[in-house]
Amino acid sequence: MGWDDAPAHVCRGGDARGLAFCCPPVKPCPVHLKLQEIGLNPQEFVNIKEEFGKKTKLGAGASTCFGSLVWCCKASKPCPLRDMELQANGISHDEYMTLKKQLSEEILKHSNVNTVNYSDEDIQSLADTFEISFDEAKNALDESGNDLKVAIKNLRMKSL
Repeated sequence: MGWDDAPAHVCRGGDARGLAFCCPPVKPCPVHLKLQEIGLNPQEFVNIKEEFGKKTKLGAGASTCFGSLVWCCKASKPCPLRDMELQANGISHDEYMTLKKQLSEEILKHSNVNTVNYSDEDIQSLADTFEISFDEAKNALDESGNDLKVAIKNLRMKSL
């Protein structure tokens, strides 16, 4: 399963979903700007990730840089410490990325990202732009967590 449309890391220009791959906000880096953009302060971000780790296998990873897999990067980025912990804890890359997707959803649930309500007219405009049905456009928004930029990106990818 994994996470087919996983975003780039935030430090590489990824969208807010990429916060699932970020280190703790302990140094000046793009994570601070992204947190500000979505209405979370650094401590709220840390708390969300740590609580998620307590409830899932991402809480494992004592030998990683920050002591938990919740702080680790994407599976596509080489990391011997993360991969050693995944293997030691019986977690495949697919399961890891599925958990990271769930972590992303948890972070965004606490943010201001999904607070926009699109009218039927807005959804129809999206449908017209991509020459798809209203229901397909609505589904694209739902699948993107109500993030219009992500929905457009996903629809563009599907049209290729």
